[in-house]
Amino acid sequence: MVDVGAKRRTRRRAIARAEVRLNARAYGALCGARLAKGDALAVARLAGIQAAKRTSEWIPLCHPVPLDAVTVEVEFVDRDRTVRVTTEVRTRWVTGVEMEALVAASAACLALYDMAKALDRGIEITGPRLVLKEGGRSGRYRRG
Repeated sequence: MVDVGAKRRTRRRAIARAEVRLNARAYGALCGARLAKGDALAVARLAGIQAAKRTSEWIPLCHPVPLDAVTVEVEFVDRDRTVRVTTEVRTRWVTGVEMEALVAASAACLALYDMAKALDRGIEITGPRLVLKEGGRSGRYRRG
């Protein structure tokens, strides 16, 4: 594990994104809130938040980070039958929150998969990818 003890606390933020592509039947049920398992969007949001908070338990050598905020936004993209998940994580700490944002996006997508898999075994999850990172020694990064 990297020693971050000498680093100073700064404001840090990361945004990640991933997508879930479904067949027409599953996409329609998800959009219409008609999935047998219940409110898939609420479950995905909670899964993302919970995953961000527990990232250091998922990823070896990842520092536990006290999080100030985690948001999980879900957007429907009808032309592709895709659900776009965007996560944002913020902290004031000595290390960044890129992993927390990426894990949150991944977990939210996996939760959507679980909620809709009875209607579509061919669900595709693409990404996740870092969209924005701010703070710390390396400064700002924005995907082009």
